[in-house]
Amino acid sequence: MHNRTPAERAARVPTIHIVSDSIGETAQVVARAAAAQFGVTNPHLEIFSKVKSFEEVRDYLLEHVRHRESVLGDDCMLVMYTLVNSEIREPLQGFLEEHPSIIAVDVLTAAVNAVSEVSGMDPVGKPGMLRVVDRNYFKRIGAIEFTIAHDDGRAPEDLTKADIVLLGVSRSSKTPLSIYLAQQGYRVANVPLDPTTEPPEQIFDVDRTRLFGLMITPEVLLDIRRKRLKKAAGKNGGGQFTMLAQNYADPEYIYRDLEASRALMRRLGCIVVHTEGRAVEETAQEILRYYERSHPSTTDIID
Repeated sequence: MHNRTPAERAARVPTIHIVSDSIGETAQVVARAAAAQFGVTNPHLEIFSKVKSFEEVRDYLLEHVRHRESVLGDDCMLVMYTLVNSEIREPLQGFLEEHPSIIAVDVLTAAVNAVSEVSGMDPVGKPGMLRVVDRNYFKRIGAIEFTIAHDDGRAPEDLTKADIVLLGVSRSSKTPLSIYLAQQGYRVANVPLDPTTEPPEQIFDVDRTRLFGLMITPEVLLDIRRKRLKKAAGKNGGGQFTMLAQNYADPEYIYRDLEASRALMRRLGCIVVHTEGRAVEETAQEILRYYERSHPSTTDIID
């Protein structure tokens, strides 16, 4: 694989046919994750969703097998399906046994059966349950809206309403972390720290278990800021570069910036998390491990 170009790898990963009695979202995620293991991050997906009967699925598959055979001279096709309706899924499984050229992956059944076996409960068996009743979906939407409205120190009067408040100097990954955590359903506010300005007084009212200081080494921060300045200079003809360059990437200023932020974090008693050399997801997981100790999540129950 390593000797092939991206275009060659993309050409070799076949169209993945998604079949679902809901919208096929789960199978799409799995299909993209599988293709990514072969260096293809945007595979071609053909989606056949909201199916109502086995006959619909059978006719769809046979039509595509015939098309591939007549056009490509090859009747092999790849299918990933999520079918919770047993009246569709069970006859499909029999059909697939009779058509070995259709390489099919049942994305959902093994996972559902495992939960059923361990819990001793029967599955609900309704398509689209994840999207229809997932209260967390609406929670995430609200969290993202809150987080965007409270990015970069905006609306400090709402800091005590946030699930998580992030503090850090410029370019310490506050905004990317905030957005990532919001996508997990957490209402996040972030506050920029600068030795020339005082932080909002409301920061001292935030529950310390919700307060996280982001720290980064001076060397890494200097490199990031220098790159940021070069990018700004290229886009703005030097005007923004001149404005930022006075202190932004000065090593002495960066040391003072970080020392002042450390001092404030000690005063606040917040948890300090280092961000250098780490993916956003990795840093977020560390924050959530601390957060969950004081604010354990509850399992949503569907009535």
